[in-house]
Amino acid sequence: MIKGKRRSFDESTALNAAMNVFWQKGYVGASLTDLTQQMGINKPSMYSTFGNKEALFVKATQCYIETKMKPHMALLFTPDLSLKNRLKNHMMSIVTMQCSDDLAKGCYLVLCQSELVSGDIPEQAKMILKDAEVIPKQLYVDFFNQDLEAIALGLNKNADANSLSLYTLLKGTASMARSGVAKSQLEYTVDSMLKGIGVN
Repeated sequence: MIKGKRRSFDESTALNAAMNVFWQKGYVGASLTDLTQQMGINKPSMYSTFGNKEALFVKATQCYIETKMKPHMALLFTPDLSLKNRLKNHMMSIVTMQCSDDLAKGCYLVLCQSELVSGDIPEQAKMILKDAEVIPKQLYVDFFNQDLEAIALGLNKNADANSLSLYTLLKGTASMARSGVAKSQLEYTVDSMLKGIGVN
């Protein structure tokens, strides 16, 4: 029996590299050459391991959600911290990532979701981007409706609007970070928004 050829690259490292390319260039702007060069593999290896560009994008987006998006969400539920501190820590964790010099600036999802209007995103890639759009907004709605301190402040009465406020601000900070605005400046907008919805 002939054994299959062992891969000469780490799949997780290659997938993270692909994620960073999509984060920097979007789905449409990322060429196969961009992807394979950064992943350190050739095109046959990419196709055999990850599938075509669309399949690779779906896997990279899932990787982003699990490794970059969900850890920020967990900060909302840190025990023994006030609502204000939990919200501030959550939002500033995202802003810090958006401004990081170690990653592509801004937000992977915001950049790629902005390409949906072009009509150039294939169906599976489109679906995962639309599904990812729902996750934070629903999380915030549930949070405002269920968190005891949020309920005490009456934030549950406008849970949908408060959720949209948080999500809209974070989409905005993503764009501003990509334009080079400093984290310290964006922190002021976070503080202002939290005061605006009644978190003092």
